[in-house]
Amino acid sequence: MTASERAKRVKLLVMDIDGTLTDGAMYYTREGEYMKRFSTRDGMGLTLLNRAGIDLAIITSEDSEIAAQRGKKLKIEHVILGSRDKTSSLQQLATQLTLPLDSIAYIGDDVNDGPVMKICGLTGCPSDAVASIKEVSHFHSKFPGGNGAVREFAELILTSQGHPVTLRENW
Repeated sequence: MTASERAKRVKLLVMDIDGTLTDGAMYYTREGEYMKRFSTRDGMGLTLLNRAGIDLAIITSEDSEIAAQRGKKLKIEHVILGSRDKTSSLQQLATQLTLPLDSIAYIGDDVNDGPVMKICGLTGCPSDAVASIKEVSHFHSKFPGGNGAVREFAELILTSQGHPVTLRENW
């Protein structure tokens, strides 16, 4: 089954943060606080999915206030921080939302995303994902993490389901 055929069933997109929604870099100050860089284009792709009725979730192993704030800004209802077992976290979310696993898409980039990706109906990765993640991904973005990979994945889902990838001017 092609990635486009799998995308037709998607009701929920789940994302990793570091290396997927960001470029994977963390910036520390002397005080130990750090910053993360996010792409506004990825953010618009998530807005388009949300407007099309596709639910959104973040599952990250980081317990990061920055990730929580990004989720809040993008109106992502399901933000799971500090997950040490992403598969269990996703299964619990699927049960809560009464969604079959084959209706869930997941995009990730590193080895801790591999197990959870194996149970999802559609998987994707940025161009700079590690080799083992590329092996389990149905869709390989031409863009690296934090630089349009999530947007490209979002557009695959939208176009496969017949949704527009544009907004009216007064949205």
